[in-house]
Amino acid sequence: MDALHAATPAREFRRGMKDCLPIIIGLLPFALILGVQGAQKGMSVLEMPLMTGLNFAGGSEFAAVGLWQKPLPVLLIVGVTFMINTRHILMGAAFAPYIRHLLPRRLFPALFLMTDESWAMAMADIRRRKEAGLPAFSLHYYMGVSLTLYVVWVAASAAGAAVGPVLGDVSAWGFGMAFPAVFLVLLRGMWKGWKPALPWFASLAAAAVAYRAAGGAWYVPAGAAAGLLTAFFTASEDES
Repeated sequence: MDALHAATPAREFRRGMKDCLPIIIGLLPFALILGVQGAQKGMSVLEMPLMTGLNFAGGSEFAAVGLWQKPLPVLLIVGVTFMINTRHILMGAAFAPYIRHLLPRRLFPALFLMTDESWAMAMADIRRRKEAGLPAFSLHYYMGVSLTLYVVWVAASAAGAAVGPVLGDVSAWGFGMAFPAVFLVLLRGMWKGWKPALPWFASLAAAAVAYRAAGGAWYVPAGAAAGLLTAFFTASEDES
């Protein structure tokens, strides 16, 4: 807490960089795998960082690579990408009270760089700052987290695309556990008790049912809708 009170913009930025290092350990192999898979689908070393740099959202990037073929199904890729990224609407809504004061020149880059990991870390930091009696949102901390994740993700995916043609089936390497492990760590840091976590469990249950019943990417909006409805009704109960 003392470090938060004594922080300068430069220290806040460095604190964000430092805090996201454990997350990078989990993201790095996934970025490399994404690049390798893209290269094996025919994406060039230039196309891969262009995609990851312009659509900074790992889940939809894996979906796009999975659909990548010739001729390129542009409308299908755009539709699936939009469907998977609908979760950012809910994330942005939760984030809005803390960033609405920002000028557009700062707000838009902050929103562009928002990912599951940077959003979760920012929300956890907001809680810490509130407990310390400080202004809730630290833009410099958030940008330290977000820019570090962005640079590492784009660079690692490009590196994966560069070495992809000489590698075999990377899905057999066992890196599939990295993403779930990262999100479990993020959720643990945001844990406030069973009742506040009810939207998480509702979202998980709805996503699992939708995945088994409908397949495709429908589990993403199904989970998001279930979590939002559960949060709305549980909040209404608390207010009554």
